[in-house]
Amino acid sequence: MKWDWLDALEGAGCVQERTGWLPHHVVIEKPGELLGACPMYLKLHSQGEFVFDYEWAELARELGVSYYPKLLVGVPFTPVTGPRFLTSSRAHRPELIRVLGQLLVRIAEENKLSSVHVNFCLADEAELLQQLGFIRRTGLQFQWQNRDYGTFDDYLSAFRSDRRNKVKRERRELLQQGVSIRAIEGEELTPAHFSTMFQLYKGHVDKLYYGRQYLTREFFSELARRFKPNLCLILAERESRIIAGTFNVQDHEAFYGRYWGAFEEERYLHFNVCYYAAIEHCIRKRLQRFEAGAGGSFKQLRGLDPQPTASMHYIVEPRLKRVIERYLRQETSFVDERRATLLEKSQLKKADA
Repeated sequence: MKWDWLDALEGAGCVQERTGWLPHHVVIEKPGELLGACPMYLKLHSQGEFVFDYEWAELARELGVSYYPKLLVGVPFTPVTGPRFLTSSRAHRPELIRVLGQLLVRIAEENKLSSVHVNFCLADEAELLQQLGFIRRTGLQFQWQNRDYGTFDDYLSAFRSDRRNKVKRERRELLQQGVSIRAIEGEELTPAHFSTMFQLYKGHVDKLYYGRQYLTREFFSELARRFKPNLCLILAERESRIIAGTFNVQDHEAFYGRYWGAFEEERYLHFNVCYYAAIEHCIRKRLQRFEAGAGGSFKQLRGLDPQPTASMHYIVEPRLKRVIERYLRQETSFVDERRATLLEKSQLKKADA
C-alpha cells in the first residue's frame, strides 16, 4: 500500500485502461489536510485480483446483468492482507471507514455499476463494511508464523520427525548439486539484479498455460529506483551463475513472497528457494510471518498453515445479491471445515501449532 509501489504500477503501464485497470482513487480532504484515502480501480475484467469471482460474472450474465465494469479496492496483482482504507491519525478511523464505504456504494449505484469489491482487508474494515450491506467472503492462505525461532534448526525441531527428515534431505540434495542460495536486499541490489529478476518472472509466466504477464520491465526498473529498502531477492547460483530466484517484499514484521522463476530445473530447487531460504531469512531478520501468496496446499508440508483472509463485496442488483449471499453462506461453511481439517494435518507438532 506504499505510494511508490502503487504509483510505479501506473507509471510503468501495468495499471491502465489497456490492461483493464482504470485508477480512480478516492480521497477525503479538508483544507490543507488529507484525512483518508483508498486505492480504487474501475475493473474491466477479474484478472489479477486473487479473489476469484468468474462464476459471479457468469451468473450475472445469465440474469441479464452487466457485471463489468465493477469497482475494486485493493492492491493490483497482490493477494496480501492489509489496510484498504488509509486514515489520518488525527481523524476518527471508524467514522472515516464508514464514510469511504458509503461513498463507494454511492459511486457504484450512481454510475450503474454491478458491484464494489474490497479485497484482503483488515478486520475493522470488514466489520464496518458489513454494517453498510457488504457481504463477507472468507478465503485461506498458507502462512508461516515465527514462534520465536532463533535458528533454522529451531524451526525444524517444531516438525514431526518424518517431515523434519524430509526437509533436511531436500536441503542436502540441493547442496550436493552444487547450488548455493543467498538473500540480497536493500542497497545491495543492483540494476542487473532487477533485470535478471524480470527475466525469471517473465520466463515463468510464459511457461504456464494460465500465465498472465501483469508486470513490465519498466516496473522492475522503477522499483530499483524507488523501492529497494523494502525488497529482497533470494537467488540460487551455481558456479557464480544465477539459475533461479524469487522477488519478495518486506517490512518491519512480515515477508511477502511474490514472484519466482528458474533458468534451470533442479530437484527441490523450488522448495529451497521459495520456502526454506525465505523462512531462514525471516528467522535471521526476526520477522514475525512469511506470506507465501495464494494457493498451494503443498506449502503446508513446509510448515505454513492455513490462515483466513477476508474480502467484502457490495452487489448492487438485488437478484444477483441474493444468489451470491446464498453461495457465500455455503462457501464459508466449506472454508471453515477445510481449515479445521488442514490444521489437523499440520506438519508442526501439536504443542507448537
